[in-house]
Amino acid sequence: MANNRKDAIIEVEGLSKVFGILPALQEVDFTLARGEFALLLGANGSGKSTLLRLLSGLSKPSAGSVRIGGWELPGEAMAIRAQIGLVAHRPLLYDNLTARENLAFFGRLYGIDRAECEGRSRDLLRQVGLWRRADTLVRTFSRGMKQRLSIARAILHRPDVLLLDEPFSGLDQTAAESLDQLLATARQEGRTIILSTHQLERAPPTGERALILSRGRIAYDGAFETSELAEMYRAAEA
Repeated sequence: MANNRKDAIIEVEGLSKVFGILPALQEVDFTLARGEFALLLGANGSGKSTLLRLLSGLSKPSAGSVRIGGWELPGEAMAIRAQIGLVAHRPLLYDNLTARENLAFFGRLYGIDRAECEGRSRDLLRQVGLWRRADTLVRTFSRGMKQRLSIARAILHRPDVLLLDEPFSGLDQTAAESLDQLLATARQEGRTIILSTHQLERAPPTGERALILSRGRIAYDGAFETSELAEMYRAAEA
């Protein structure tokens, strides 16, 4: 799906990543406009996590280019990371800190005023259902609880771009519904979102665009229409 480059916040051209002799991504091209919500779909091993790591600056491409908000990776990674909220497979949390202390630590990293950070942390912990565990050490948390705290960490600094790698993994139904609400709010606030999943049936209904990865290449880039998309997804997995 074409986007006006003037409005694009994410621009990816010829992006490839090779591990040894194995290509994980091959010549991926797409642009996302500000405020767009794209679902990144594909079977496990299709390259979804690799793509999100490249977009977040955690990995360097073998070829191609990535620009986010006018900044280019990898040379301007620090500027880009300030614009991004990432929920990855690893929770990126400190086990020996409490939930509240984790958010305070990341708030300092992002230069958020202390009083603002405290208020924002309180609101987010309530939204993700962890307010009663705010002063509990993270090492005692279940996988699902860590995932919820990771989501709060990712949106603490109100980033322009949210990258979420299988964010529903480990969440029960109540927590998943809370995440759907957070994503809807982020969408209303004009944030650009890329959410990856290998479960088409779990894709949030607020998604407007779908990118299907198959063997490291984009097999589909178009509107999120369930009937057509399901057929395309099955074909990409074959």
